[in-house]
Amino acid sequence: MKQKIDFQLYIMLAGGFIFQLLFWNELFGLNLLLYSIFILLVTFANKQLPVSKSQVLAALCHLAMACYMVYNNSDLAIVTWVLTLLVFVGQTHFPLVKSTVTSIVLGVFQLISGPYGILTKLQATKVGKINFKPFTKLLKFVIIPILLVMIFCSLYANANAIFAKYVFAITHKINVLFSNIFNFLFVDISFAKCFMILIGILITAALLISLRNKELAEIEVTATDDLIRKRRNRQISEFLRDFRILLAGNQANKVLGLKTENIIGIISLAALNLLLLLLNSIDIVNLWLSDQTVVIRDFSTELHDGTNVLIVSIVIAMIIIVYFFSGNLNFYNRNKWIKLLAFIWIAQNIFLVASVLHRDYDYIFYHGLTYKRIGVIVFALLCLVGLSTVYIKVAKQKTVFYLYRVNAKVWYALLLLFSFVNWDVLIVNYNFSKAEKIVIDVDHLMSFSDKTLPILREKRAVLIDEVAKRTQKDDYRTMLPTVETARTSSNADTLAVPVELSENDLKNLAIKQAKDEFNRRLDGRIRRFLQDQKSRTWLSFSYLNFKTKDELLKR
Repeated sequence: MKQKIDFQLYIMLAGGFIFQLLFWNELFGLNLLLYSIFILLVTFANKQLPVSKSQVLAALCHLAMACYMVYNNSDLAIVTWVLTLLVFVGQTHFPLVKSTVTSIVLGVFQLISGPYGILTKLQATKVGKINFKPFTKLLKFVIIPILLVMIFCSLYANANAIFAKYVFAITHKINVLFSNIFNFLFVDISFAKCFMILIGILITAALLISLRNKELAEIEVTATDDLIRKRRNRQISEFLRDFRILLAGNQANKVLGLKTENIIGIISLAALNLLLLLLNSIDIVNLWLSDQTVVIRDFSTELHDGTNVLIVSIVIAMIIIVYFFSGNLNFYNRNKWIKLLAFIWIAQNIFLVASVLHRDYDYIFYHGLTYKRIGVIVFALLCLVGLSTVYIKVAKQKTVFYLYRVNAKVWYALLLLFSFVNWDVLIVNYNFSKAEKIVIDVDHLMSFSDKTLPILREKRAVLIDEVAKRTQKDDYRTMLPTVETARTSSNADTLAVPVELSENDLKNLAIKQAKDEFNRRLDGRIRRFLQDQKSRTWLSFSYLNFKTKDELLKR
């Protein structure tokens, strides 16, 4: 009997060509929205995949992120677009999964399984008398070893520079060989374009074909948010139980185990509360109530040290509280004191977060806004969320899975929210608005995306003044390396400056050179951006890029 080609193979092939047409020699923008629409249509049209509420919600988040890419194709938005895609893929093939992080992991597994899905389809396909099964078996013996060799070559190349040199030479020759063979056989077809088509086919295959192994999803499906009191099974060795035995000894196996565990917890949390109280008291005196002058404060050290302490404290707090409140101690009728001490410790950690935010605010107020300082704020918010969920876990007798699930969803929601902010323009505008109070870091402002170019050009005078101030403060001789030799050299052709210049003239010359260098740098960025925009088509359209181009061309 003649077997027809699986219709999904046609869709995979179409997905490859669509991927290549949308993204070849293009920036991310409108093409990502079009590709997202294709992904959603292919997925929801697949009758083999059930539609669930979680899948629809994940699809809406992904579509919203794709629409925002048409407005602003920032790096953060691109990363979030990828993560929303992984969540959507995970929720599509594993609709009972409750955690966002698990959905992302399963989405990655789905994408990795793309080649396997294609081989599975080809094995069951015949075209006339042609059977693809022997061919697919041969591919299995070839592809897997090649992938392993490539992975370990990359690892060893990163560890050894000499090995990396040989790997680069060999891979370059292999690439040239295959490119020549391919170009000889297919004169009008690009090898790179075919590779992009292959990537599109693999992504489409991952969307259509589910993994057979669903153990990870099944494990999470059985997890619950609420703790249930269970009788300990002495025949089963558990990590937390073994750890309790180290603390409580033989009492862990007796009826008095909970009492001993409760006493140990009270003593431990009381000691930790006193220790953290001492640290917070120091912050109250030296940070919150101090009139310390700005000149003698090292904001960077204060913030980094405070953040490091916060990280360690939060991690230890969560580990210890999760340890003590992971079992039947939650149902012990004399656990009021250990609960109270846990709540006090959570409150003290919240105050520690507030102290870090205070330091970060001072740093921003006196030195301007940067991504790292924004990152500290975001991290502090995540800590507050984590501490709040730990409080709910203790108060409402929740499981560790509850912490994992809720924190993952909140982090994912915050990532989506923050991705809709044009951070580059916000940071640059804020720093220029505080130019009279803070020191403008020219190199830092010049490191942002091209969307800030109209602002940088508008504030060119401010930046040039800052360059001049920095040159005056620095050793200007380092900017004129031939100044010292100019006074003694007899070869006039090698002189960078006239010998008769005074120290003041030399300084002015160094400042002029620094200003000219900055102007060339800024004008070069503007020129490269405009040239790059000319080489793109409507598929790369992003409103902020279009607006930036329009503003730069107007003047």
